[in-house]
Amino acid sequence: MCFEPDSMPPVLAGCPTDTEIRTELTALTSADGTRFAAFTAIPATSEQGLVDALGVVVLPDVRGLYGFYQQLAIALAHHGHPSAVIDYYGRTAGIGTRGDDFPFMDHAVRTSEATVQADLRAAADHLRTLGGPAMAGVASVGFCFGGRHAFLSASPAHGLAAAVGFYGVPGIAGPYGPGPTQRASELTAPILGIFGGADPYIPPDEVGAFDSALTASRTPHHLVSYPDAPHSFFDVSHDDKHAEASRDAWNRTLAFLRDPAGYLRTTVQ
Repeated sequence: MCFEPDSMPPVLAGCPTDTEIRTELTALTSADGTRFAAFTAIPATSEQGLVDALGVVVLPDVRGLYGFYQQLAIALAHHGHPSAVIDYYGRTAGIGTRGDDFPFMDHAVRTSEATVQADLRAAADHLRTLGGPAMAGVASVGFCFGGRHAFLSASPAHGLAAAVGFYGVPGIAGPYGPGPTQRASELTAPILGIFGGADPYIPPDEVGAFDSALTASRTPHHLVSYPDAPHSFFDVSHDDKHAEASRDAWNRTLAFLRDPAGYLRTTVQ
């Protein structure tokens, strides 16, 4: 588990609130006909349509769709990014409301890379429909289980403009096998990877191997690791201990989403 039930993303303080946001809990349909839940947060349109910004598909941790990520989507929308959080368990748990006792791990082990990526694609297409021609494109932002899938979503099959992964395991991991490191040659969209330097699940040498693989494949990227930060440090329940790392990670994410190529040009030496 990445977060406690009462956890909140450390992005709400100072978040601009002068934009009207439309939110909706809806059902989307994947390529195989599966209906799955999604939460959308969309900046209200004007006569000119949405601003020229990237839409964002948010890929949560293994617990799927819940409050932490709904608040994150709303914060992204306040920064101009139409956002959609997907749930992973439409095939095994339906789209009904779930309590804190939902046995998410029983369902997580029944997911596959193919189904998660297909649901991501359906959400990206939905955002393109909502945003219309004024939207600059679609990116992914994922956490833990979702961070790994965000890295993999940089494949050209999705046509994404960028991918951001927070502490997603990049190497070989069961039951899914080879990860983004082993498949770096398949990844073409710009990648921002955010890691905790004290994360026991993703040691520094694994982050280094991912960096080397992306460099060898000429995948545009920047990987950031925060010393002493644990897995899932991006959470207000850590009080002020990792506030600076969280703030920097959030600011980097926003800068990257505003202009992936520009961010990499000015940041990567």
